Amino acid sequence: MNSPSPNEALGMKRPADIYIASTRAYRGPAGRQLSLHDRDVVVTACGRVCMHRKTIHISTALAGQTLGIKEVDDYIWLVSFMDYDLGYIELEQRTLQPLDNPFGPKVVTGTNR
Repeated sequence: MNSPSPNEALGMKRPADIYIASTRAYRGPAGRQLSLHDRDVVVTACGRVCMHRKTIHISTALAGQTLGIKEVDDYIWLVSFMDYDLGYIELEQRTLQPLDNPFGPKVVTGTNR
């Protein structure tokens, strides 16, 4: 694979030539509250969660993160990350069925607007 070409906005340098790693360790989002869920699960380094002796692939993008899961029907679980519902796990199928856009606008209900 070729290295990236120089960038005029970077003074004709490559991004790798000017990159400096942060000195602060990433600790993830603070204040997660998944109390509305039945339990929490941590996504493995290979992007999977284990439930009821079954392995379900979620995403390597969420490796190391905690997800909330809630049983909404027999063998069907709602999966959430922070305040976002990602989709549903069907234990028999061992798959995550994602929602169309879990990060889209939320519907505001009640009087708290």
